[in-house]
Amino acid sequence: MIEIRSPARSESRYATINALGVLDNPNLVASAEVDEADAADVDTLGYVSGTRGVDARALADARSAGLSAVNITLGHVAGSGDAFCETVRDITGWNAFVANRADTLRRVLGVSDIAAASQAGQVGVIFGFQNTEMLGRELDRVRLFAKMGVRVIQLTYNGRNAVGDGATVPDDQGLTRFGAEVVERLQAEGVLVDLSHSSEKTCLDALALAQRPVAITHSACRAVADHPRNKSDAELRLLAERGGVIGLYFMPYLRLAGQPMAADLVAHLEHAINVCGEDHVGLGTDGGTTAHDDMTAYRRRLEDEIAQRRALGIGAPGETADVATFLPDLCGPTQFQRLADLLAARGHGEARIEKILGGNFRRLMADAWAHS
Repeated sequence: MIEIRSPARSESRYATINALGVLDNPNLVASAEVDEADAADVDTLGYVSGTRGVDARALADARSAGLSAVNITLGHVAGSGDAFCETVRDITGWNAFVANRADTLRRVLGVSDIAAASQAGQVGVIFGFQNTEMLGRELDRVRLFAKMGVRVIQLTYNGRNAVGDGATVPDDQGLTRFGAEVVERLQAEGVLVDLSHSSEKTCLDALALAQRPVAITHSACRAVADHPRNKSDAELRLLAERGGVIGLYFMPYLRLAGQPMAADLVAHLEHAINVCGEDHVGLGTDGGTTAHDDMTAYRRRLEDEIAQRRALGIGAPGETADVATFLPDLCGPTQFQRLADLLAARGHGEARIEKILGGNFRRLMADAWAHS
C-alpha cells in the first residue's frame, strides 16, 4: 500500500486565499466513519456530499495551511436533478454548518470577513457555484442567490448551458444573449463572475462585456499544456487588461500526459506572470489541504469517479485513474508554504509571493463585492 500522509504541521506565514477548493477530508468516504446509514450522503461521484466531508482534521489542516478563505462549490454542478432545489438545499445546509462552528469557520460576505477570519483563527467560507443551471431562465434568481450569500458564480461547467459554452463543447458558439444578461446582472448584484471551465469564445465574450474585473478561479495556461480546460494567452491577456485574476489549479491538466508535480505548477505560474503580470495571478487549487492516507483506495474511487463523469458527459480529456487530481509533492497542510519556498528559490520576491497566495484575489473580491 502506497501512502501519502500530511507532513508535520507548521503554521504557514501567508494568509492564503484559495479561489476554488474544498474543506473536505478526502479519507472519510473510504473509512468506517461513513457507513451504510450515511450512504445517501455520498454523491454520484463518490464524495461525501455537502458538509459530511468536513471533520475536525480537515478544519485543523486548513488553518495550519494558513488558509484565510476558500471558495467552495455549492449546489448543482451536473446531472439530471432539480438544479434550483439542490442548490437551495445545499446553501441552507452550509449556512447552518458554518453557524454551528463559529470557532473555526466564518461565512464570507465581504473582504472584511476574510481579514476577520484570519485574525480570529477561523477559515473564511465563500459560497460559490460552478454552473448557472440553477438560474433556469430567471434573471431575478441572481439577486436571490446573492442575498443568500453566494459571492462567486461560474458561468458554465464543461458543457453547454443557457448562458454559453463550456470547455469541451466542440462547436464553440460563445456567450448567449441570455448569458450576456446574466453577466450584467451578476456584476450589478456584486457577485464575482467566474470564467473557469468556459470555452475560449465564451470567456472572451464575457471579458469584452464585463464592466468590472472578473475571475478565472481555477485553470492553467494552454501555452504550457494545450488542454481545453486551460486558458489561451489571448484569454489571459484580456483578463489582465480588464483587471481580473486567474487562479492556478493543482490538477492533471498541468500536463498532457503523466502525473503533474510541483515543477509543472511553477511553470504555469511563471508563464501566467509573464503574460498577465504579477498582479493578476493567484491560486485556485481545486482541492483541499488534507492529504490522502490510502492511495490504493483513492485510485479505486478515482476510477469510479472518472467513469461517472464520462457517463454524465462532463469528463475532460486526459482524466485517467493513474494520474492523481493533486500534486503528490505539494499536498497536505504545508502545500502553500512549500510552494512559497519553491517560488522564493527561483527568485520571486516576497511581495510577489504574497500577491499570488492571496493579495491579488483579495483585491479582486473587494472590487467585485463592493457593488452588492
